[in-house]
Amino acid sequence: MKNRFSVGLTGGIGSGKSTVADLFAERGAAIIDTDLIAHRLCAPDGAAIAAIRAQFGSAFIGADGAMDRSAMRAKVFSDPAAKQRLEAILHPLIRAETERAAQQAEGDYLMPVVPLLVESGDWVRRVARVLVIDCPEALQIQRVMQRNRMSEAQVRAIMAQQATRAARLAAADDVIVNDADASALAPQVERLHALYLSLAAKYSQHL
Repeated sequence: MKNRFSVGLTGGIGSGKSTVADLFAERGAAIIDTDLIAHRLCAPDGAAIAAIRAQFGSAFIGADGAMDRSAMRAKVFSDPAAKQRLEAILHPLIRAETERAAQQAEGDYLMPVVPLLVESGDWVRRVARVLVIDCPEALQIQRVMQRNRMSEAQVRAIMAQQATRAARLAAADDVIVNDADASALAPQVERLHALYLSLAAKYSQHL
């Protein structure tokens, strides 16, 4: 990703990453969604399935041949070592697929969407700038409870596995605040898109 100007977009669960990414895509950014890549890797016949079966057993593979996401979620939440084993399988594959997507992407600049960007020091080094989508934690919880039909305790458990709001903001070069109506996002996206176009032009001149 070094030969293209790139902005890593991140934020906690329920912050509105996908909504903001769509707005940047409409303006010409090349979006690379690492969550979608991870889903494809864990789908039937996905590149991660054989390694997941070998590492965790067939109990974590559904009848359709995909990873059983609910079973795996329960496993990694209760067992940090299992989480590390799963990440050791997925992260190199996600990195390779992300790089491949970056080589093929057409757009004014690259914008990988990485939920755990701050948690992974590797990602912070791979992008030129970090854009954090920020909102109050209470609003995150409310959104995820409504969207995913989860209990507050379930949402808080997920948030506890993620970087804190303060840690994400500390890592940010840019911040979009998503604590109001969706109409409040467009002006913030417009301002940053103009900045990124300018930086992308300068970046290409220095290659």
